[in-house]
Amino acid sequence: MRSGARTVTLLRLARRLLGQRLFDRLMKMTFYGQFVAGEDQESIRPLIQHNRAFGVGSILDYGVEEDLTPEEAERKEMESCTSASERDGHGTSKREKQFQAHRAFGDRRDGVVSARTYFYASEAKCDSHMETFLRCIEASGGASEDGFSAIKLTALGRPQFLLQFSDVLTKWRRFFHQMAAEQGKAGLAAMDTKLEVASLQESVVKMGIASRMEIENWFTVETLGVSGTLDLLDWGSLIDGRTELSKHLVVPNMQTGQLEPLLSRFTEEEERQMTRMLQRMDILAKKASEVGVRLMVDAEQTYFQPAISRLTLEMQRRFNVERPLIFNTYQCYLKDTYDNVTLDVELARREGWCFGAKLVRGAYMAQERARALEIGYEDPINPTYEATNTMYHRCLNYVLEELKHNARAAVMVASHNEDTVRFTLCRMEELGLHPADRQVYFGQLLGMCDQISFPLGQAGFPVYKYVPYGPVMEVLPYLSRRALENSGVMKGAQREWQLLWQELRRRLRTGSLFHRPA
Repeated sequence: MRSGARTVTLLRLARRLLGQRLFDRLMKMTFYGQFVAGEDQESIRPLIQHNRAFGVGSILDYGVEEDLTPEEAERKEMESCTSASERDGHGTSKREKQFQAHRAFGDRRDGVVSARTYFYASEAKCDSHMETFLRCIEASGGASEDGFSAIKLTALGRPQFLLQFSDVLTKWRRFFHQMAAEQGKAGLAAMDTKLEVASLQESVVKMGIASRMEIENWFTVETLGVSGTLDLLDWGSLIDGRTELSKHLVVPNMQTGQLEPLLSRFTEEEERQMTRMLQRMDILAKKASEVGVRLMVDAEQTYFQPAISRLTLEMQRRFNVERPLIFNTYQCYLKDTYDNVTLDVELARREGWCFGAKLVRGAYMAQERARALEIGYEDPINPTYEATNTMYHRCLNYVLEELKHNARAAVMVASHNEDTVRFTLCRMEELGLHPADRQVYFGQLLGMCDQISFPLGQAGFPVYKYVPYGPVMEVLPYLSRRALENSGVMKGAQREWQLLWQELRRRLRTGSLFHRPA
């Protein structure tokens, strides 16, 4: 049994033994009170007002999660991550193995202690998640003048679409680097790699992907300019739905030598499900715009993330016109994060929209490493903790340099690491970035790093606490992860656990152990 599941089981046993009323009271005195603000939006108002008095804003998060067994989670994942043709046996997946569902990793909660996990159940359930996000957005608008809210795309639709789209984007980028290698440009930084269009056209003709006339229609002055070269951003724009190329795109499979279509066919129902996911994203972004709340799209596993990032960029194109309303999240424990940050900053410059980023270290390291090793693809995670710290500071420094020259860009430094906070403050001072400009935000979880959050808030820096709320019994999965993640905090709370078990032993002695739940 996973550690989180054991913790939930233990808490449920305590609730049965103590009764609901006493259990709730003890939980609120102990680590529920440490990590959860209250049961509903009304009960959390005092905490929000208290934080605001010290200059600390709130990012509201309804912390209720579906309490599934590992077997139930695995079943839901396998059903929702495979296409109709794969399920009925009429087709085999052409996705690379990284982007296929694997039963051994069907329970995406396994090895994850700091992130919410959603499993697809139905379109109605996705609508329910959207309504919850809408309420949090509205409440965040009232909680602070410059509010934030966070959403997860796996809560808004069938994950099969994210897997398939991620596979497309990854294959297309790999094709670019294969062409770069052919032109003797392997190993360059992402933004420094440029293909000679004439040579590329010759290669594509030789591969039989399209005729010379078709290719000339793809690579025009209107789409690529007059430089005669094409970089990774130009390359990515070629598979926008707005281009003719995207409709019949194929790439060579380097293992088989065969041309394969990038885009798999969807059934009519799968098309509708994909459309509804996009519609839900649009509804949330419009609500955030209406109430003046910045919307952070959380990062997820690497097999979903290319699609999540691409869809977030589409939202940024539409909604980040006047200010950075939509924030993309970058996980700095990934090897390719710096390339992705630099590409997205450059894309915002070219297209004229406002760049917004949340930088995190990442929540899925153990799971990602185990999955890559078991299934057989390159580990996407930096080799050491020090390498991740270096990546975080490198990405942060790049973004801060952009902020110095671009008053319309912004970043959320989501970190509990004191060295990272000190690094940020030093670079802000060196670059002349003032707290009052509200371009650099800081974020920490409720119950963690108050010694960082409150001094920052009192010094005038924009800082926010991620504030979960929900009924005691329904946030147990969240609480179990917090307990595991914060062993240091929980060591300090051992006295509170001792009080809980002292009460259980007292009831054993007095014969009131099986008190009827209230």
